[in-house]
Amino acid sequence: QVQVVESGGGLGQPGGSLRLSCAASGSIFRINTMGWYRQAPAPGKQREFVALITSGGSTNYADSVKGRFTISRDIAKSTLYLQMNSLKPEDTAVYYCYADRSGTRDWGQGTQVTVSS
Repeated sequence: QVQVVESGGGLGQPGGSLRLSCAASGSIFRINTMGWYRQAPAPGKQREFVALITSGGSTNYADSVKGRFTISRDIAKSTLYLQMNSLKPEDTAVYYCYADRSGTRDWGQGTQVTVSS
């Protein structure tokens, strides 16, 4: 089993930056891909993909964050990061980290990001 715990959320200003972290523990040697989803507070809003990184270092981003967000992974620290720059109010959401291993996805509890002046 793998546990993932997010941190680093909070209040950011439009145009500013925040960095999210996701610490993995447990059977981390089985993890291949890790990534982030987010869910905005609007009623009926679905959880949407943000970014992912494979064990080989390949990355993929949603069009809405491409060029502004950067995903990275510190294998030695078993930690995933999401550097968020040029923040926009529409980035406001609960951000969820996940870890994939052999067809199983483990989710964190989420961390709130609010972008407002």
